[in-house]
Amino acid sequence: RMALGKSIRKQVNRTSIGQFALESKRQSPIDILLSQAETRISEYIPIRHARMAADPFAFFRGGAAIMAHDLAKTPSPPIKVQLCGDMHVSNFGFFSTSEHQLVFGINDFDETLPGNFDWDLKRLVASAMIAAQQLGQDDAYGEMIVRNICRSYRKNLHQYAAISYIDLKRSYIDDKALTIAAEKYASIASQKYLKGLIEKARKNNNQGLIGKLTERTAEGIRLINNPPFIEHLELSVHGGKISELNDEGINSYIQSLTLDRKHLLLCYKWVDWARKIVGVGSVGTSCWVLYFEGRDENDPLFLQTKQAQRSVLAPFFPDTPFGSEGERVVHGQCLLQGAPDLFLGFGRTAEIDFYIRQLRDMKGGISIGSDGINTKVFPDFAKLFGWALANAHARSGDAAILAGYCGKSEAMDDSLVEFAITYTKQNKQDYDTFLRAINSGKLSCAPR
Repeated sequence: RMALGKSIRKQVNRTSIGQFALESKRQSPIDILLSQAETRISEYIPIRHARMAADPFAFFRGGAAIMAHDLAKTPSPPIKVQLCGDMHVSNFGFFSTSEHQLVFGINDFDETLPGNFDWDLKRLVASAMIAAQQLGQDDAYGEMIVRNICRSYRKNLHQYAAISYIDLKRSYIDDKALTIAAEKYASIASQKYLKGLIEKARKNNNQGLIGKLTERTAEGIRLINNPPFIEHLELSVHGGKISELNDEGINSYIQSLTLDRKHLLLCYKWVDWARKIVGVGSVGTSCWVLYFEGRDENDPLFLQTKQAQRSVLAPFFPDTPFGSEGERVVHGQCLLQGAPDLFLGFGRTAEIDFYIRQLRDMKGGISIGSDGINTKVFPDFAKLFGWALANAHARSGDAAILAGYCGKSEAMDDSLVEFAITYTKQNKQDYDTFLRAINSGKLSCAPR
C-alpha cells in the first residue's frame, strides 16, 4: 500500500500539485456567489456578503464554491478520502464525544464528500497563508506556517499507517494527547493559549446558554427574539407553516437516531424554536435553534438544525448514494470525527434536507486575530492543524497510500508553499472584484 501510494507520483508528481493557473474561461466568482444566492434565504444574502466583505480571509471562508471551481482545474493525485470540503484554519476546534471526552478536530462538514485528498490540503494551506497576511506577516512567515502544516500532516500519516485499523478508529486527539504534545514541542505562549481553549471548551455547555440565547417570560424560558439574527417565525420562506414543518422534521430526525439516543431525546420536552444566522459561508441557509427542557428548567438541551444543500464539491466528484443531503453530512462527519455528537442525526421536510447536532456541548472554535490565534502561537497551532487533518484523512482513506505518496522529504511541502502563495494572490484579486461588485450594486450588502 505504501508502494502503491509512491507509484501514484508517476501519474501526478508532487511538484505538479503546486501548480495553479487561471483558465481564460474561468467562471466569475461573482456569478458563483449569485448562483448560490438563488438557493438561499434572500433577506440573509446581504448579511452574508457583509460578513465576507470584512477582509480577504473572511471572503475566503465564504468562497468554498469559488475555490472548488479552481481546484477542479489543477493536477490532483487520485487518492480518495472523505473530504471536509471547506477546510481552513478556522474550521478546527474542540468538541465532545458521545462519552463526553474532549477532543480536537475538524468541526464543519457542510461540504463533505469523498474526493482527492489534496483538495483539503490545498485549501488549508491557502487559508494559512491568507491568515498570516491578515496578521500583518510576510510570505516568509506564511511559508513557515504552511511548512509546519505539511510536515505535521506527513509525519502523522506515517504514524497512522503503522497502526491497526481498530486502533486507528480509536485514535482521537484528546486533551491529554494535546497537553503532552504541547509540553514537548510547543512554546510557553502556545501551552498557555491551548490551556485557555481547553478550559473554555469544558465550560461550554447547555446550561451556559441560559440567559445568553434565552429570556424568562410569562410562559417560562424562551429563546430571545432579535431579528434578523434570531427570530420566531410562523411561515417559512416557501410559505409553509413552521409548526407543521417542525413536526415533520423532528419525526424524520428521530428515525435517524439509534434506539438508545431516541429514548434519551424523548425524555425532553420541546419548548421553543427560532431561526438563527450562523457563520459566514452558511449565512442564507435555513438554520434553527431548538430549546428543550428535561426534568425541569435546570436541565436544558439546545439543538441546532442546519439546512444541508448540495456540496460545492458535487459537480466535480460523484455524488454519494444517500437519501438526503443531511445524511451525506452526518455520514461524512462520522467518518472524519470518529466520535461525533450524541444527538447527531439528519432529517427532511417537504422543503429542505437538514442535520441536527447539539448547539453547545464542550464546543470551542479557533479564530484568527486579536481575540484568537496570534503570530506567537500560530506556528505551533499550524502543526496541530496538520495533525488533525491527517487524523481525519487516515480515518476515511488509506493512511499507507497517503503516506507513500506524500513521502518523508519536503517535496510536497515545497509545492504547496508555491500553491499557497499563488492562490493567496488570486484570493486577493477575487476579493477586490467582490468589493467592486458590492460598490456597483451588483451584489447586495448589509451595512458594515
